[in-house]
Amino acid sequence: MASALRSSILRQCLGAPVQRTASATLPAFRSQQWALQRAAFQTSARMAILPPLPQAIQGTVNDPVKVPHAHPSHGSYHWTAERLVSVGLIPITILPFAVGSLNPLLDGTLISLIIVHTYIGFQSCITDYLPNWRVPILRKVFDWANVLAVFVVGWGWYEFETNDVGITEAIKRVWTAKKTVAAQ
Repeated sequence: MASALRSSILRQCLGAPVQRTASATLPAFRSQQWALQRAAFQTSARMAILPPLPQAIQGTVNDPVKVPHAHPSHGSYHWTAERLVSVGLIPITILPFAVGSLNPLLDGTLISLIIVHTYIGFQSCITDYLPNWRVPILRKVFDWANVLAVFVVGWGWYEFETNDVGITEAIKRVWTAKKTVAAQ
């Protein structure tokens, strides 16, 4: 039995067609057989799910790392602005519901902070996962798509704010609709 199992494992790892065993085989062996098939597929060099990004080595191993020129808007000021937007969202989100006023200026401030916060978050993801030295064209496409998304979402929120009830009133209506459905 052990030699049959070893030959079965060998055939699976080498990519040979798998023969089904007789129904007298114990279920423990079958579960191991399927687990080995999955592992053999996942480590297969033939089935690349995502190809690697283009690789480019600049210079030699002994060259120092190129440090970009320091600029205040990309350093501590940028970090401070991100933290201020994130912290500013907390009171602006709670204030309309705590006070009970439906002010369009407060709604506009909340929407603009949400859009800026989202833009900064997506920009950080683009910077981290699409480095400019590795995929410069794709990076530029994603940067412009992020800017375009800011304008499209901003225009949509503006239309919702001026031609409909606004963000805080919409949230209140959804909140009270849940309460009335639960009460019935």
